[in-house]
Amino acid sequence: MTGGHVSVLLDGAVAALVTRPDGLYVDATFGRGGHSRAILARLGPAGRLIALDRDPAAVAVAAAMQDPRFAVVHAAFSRLEAELAERGVEEVDGVLFDLGVSSPQLDEAGRGFSFRFDGPLDMRMDTSRGMTAAEWLNQAPEEEIGRVVRDYGEERFARQVARAVVKARQVAPLSTTRQLAQLAAGAVRTRERGQDPATRTFQAVRIFINRELEEIETALPQAVGRLRAGGRLVVISFHSLEDRLVKRFMRGEAEGERVPPEIPLPAHALRQGRLRLVGKAVKPDAAECAANPRARSAVLRVAERTQAPGPAGSSREAAWSS
Repeated sequence: MTGGHVSVLLDGAVAALVTRPDGLYVDATFGRGGHSRAILARLGPAGRLIALDRDPAAVAVAAAMQDPRFAVVHAAFSRLEAELAERGVEEVDGVLFDLGVSSPQLDEAGRGFSFRFDGPLDMRMDTSRGMTAAEWLNQAPEEEIGRVVRDYGEERFARQVARAVVKARQVAPLSTTRQLAQLAAGAVRTRERGQDPATRTFQAVRIFINRELEEIETALPQAVGRLRAGGRLVVISFHSLEDRLVKRFMRGEAEGERVPPEIPLPAHALRQGRLRLVGKAVKPDAAECAANPRARSAVLRVAERTQAPGPAGSSREAAWSS
């Protein structure tokens, strides 16, 4: 636990990731450093860890860590390959993704992620750039708002939410989380047990503003491309849209190249899978969910890099530059 944040599935994720104490690893989502600290605890003097995060507050926490084996980069994980290349790193022993929003982001009213507090309607993970949720909601067409709430929030009343937003902004611009939460509460006619009616709307807007699904789709192939043979890809997701992307990606990479059965190609002529699935999906046990309710939806998936060459068929050697 760091700064109010409890890292979900911490032990299982780090144990699956770190296979060599002298290896080079990437924590692609530093957050408040729970996973990074646990990784460093498993590494020996020759081990190395690079952490990425696009949240300036997270980077500030990471920058205060005094460990010569550790380096932090202020960047979204979609820049994984570019950031490693800039540091002369061609191959790593493992990459960890802890997807979604962190507890400090949810609990700080000024970030605008949560309907539980009244604050500015921001929702940007990187507060140094990009459009805020308020800016988008105040100018986006009703149809676009409805599509986002439906597709990213899986909200049945997405059209009603969009209509309420457009009607309200004609009177005065939306600027606070309380305004959006009240609009969602009025538009969502039936409530799911134990869930605030604004939950799905806030999730949808946050995912859209931060391009979260696009970031995942971009980053996963980059991570596999940088893994050495035997290196691990470890991903923790927190909602069905994330987990669906991760599951399909890992399975697709494990299957390798496929052709219709009527095409008589021998197996050795096809590109073999770059990943091997390691175990089954893991979810938190009852004790962890009781101690940390936000863990309830978490899913951990692990895959290992095979000997199959990448798209360019090139081999890589590890390097390190702080």
